[in-house]
Amino acid sequence: MRDSSKIGAWSAGALVVANMIGTGVFSSLGFQLIDTQNSWSIVLLWAIGGVIALAGALSYAESGAFFRRSGGEYHFLSQLYHPLIGYLSGWVSLTVGFAAPVALAAMALGAYVQAATDIPARLPALLAILVASALHSFTIRQSSSVQNWITLLKVVLVIGFIIAGLGVAAENNALDWSAGWTDEIMLPAFAVSLVYVTYAYTGWNAAAYIVEEIRQPERNLPKGLIVGTLLVTLLYILLQFVFLANASLAQLTGQLEVGQIVAGNLFGATLGNQISLVIALFLFSSISAMVWVGPRVSQMMAEDYRIWRFLRPKTAAGVPLRAVWFQSALSAAFILTGTFEQILIFSGFILQLFSALTVGGSFLLRKKGYDLPFRNPFHPLLTLVFLGASAWILVFLLIEQPLETGLGFGIVVLGAISYFISKNIPS
Repeated sequence: MRDSSKIGAWSAGALVVANMIGTGVFSSLGFQLIDTQNSWSIVLLWAIGGVIALAGALSYAESGAFFRRSGGEYHFLSQLYHPLIGYLSGWVSLTVGFAAPVALAAMALGAYVQAATDIPARLPALLAILVASALHSFTIRQSSSVQNWITLLKVVLVIGFIIAGLGVAAENNALDWSAGWTDEIMLPAFAVSLVYVTYAYTGWNAAAYIVEEIRQPERNLPKGLIVGTLLVTLLYILLQFVFLANASLAQLTGQLEVGQIVAGNLFGATLGNQISLVIALFLFSSISAMVWVGPRVSQMMAEDYRIWRFLRPKTAAGVPLRAVWFQSALSAAFILTGTFEQILIFSGFILQLFSALTVGGSFLLRKKGYDLPFRNPFHPLLTLVFLGASAWILVFLLIEQPLETGLGFGIVVLGAISYFISKNIPS
């Protein structure tokens, strides 16, 4: 009998799309163009990002279909390596992994609203987190329904934006199809730009965090992760072309609200401002998806470790209410204390680290001889691609952004301390 309290492949894929299409694709191009300006380089960056995301999605689908417990990396790494490694991943998710991306999406949303209305950016940013948290405080079914409709609207509008942008091209645009890309891809800046791209693809693993809420996860989880990732990759590459074709290099370089700039060029100032509000809705969809998914990790940790037991309670409908609002409070704190770029680099480094450990677990799944209900058909090729790209990104971040990566390591050390404290708390 079909369990109506659980979601299928469509909802799982919608959750992936909702998580992925958000902050990065509408805000990161301006930062990439500071040092990476050839159009072939930009297209290559976003294509590589899509391949990396697909490789990760296939590996997570294997682990999720086998372990079948919500929590994502937290549960997978606890089973594959050691409870301490899993705990550190959960700690990162609890303190940074979702709270920081929610903050970044909210900050970008605030920037777009401010560009269109002159309302100070922090106000709509904080309000968006508050509204999303309220929407996901009731039932799983409501969370799924709200997310599906917002995601459908988002995809339709993104496609409409792409069609409008492909039909024309600004006379003074940022397109550069010269051979300069061969030099750019060898520079450290290309690797740093790839950090922005991999951040923009963050969310390809979203459905793996709620495995227990998915019907027949051995079938619906891989389908949702893979289809969602492929769709977003196509849309992302097309969007970057539209942005480059409809604004000048001077307009885009170093700017956060890239979508608003291009919308103003395409549709005029008045309609462009209205498009900015539509993009803000896209970003709200991402906030909503992460507010739904993130607290599931916190709640799983609360079930396993006494130090987090205050996050354990669920409502009668199965919603981890305290975890929802705890994560939202952390997101608000990030908004009030950090800059967009600082938070992105800081969170991107440690999230990439634990994603690489999880994808590397694909080799352990096979070594231990598990009978996997879903097998990655491109293992080990795509698995090695993901690990190689991750190593490249992590090394260059260590060299180019020592302060932010140092803060990331500091968060991991604090997590290890809290793990040993928790082990000594009496029951």
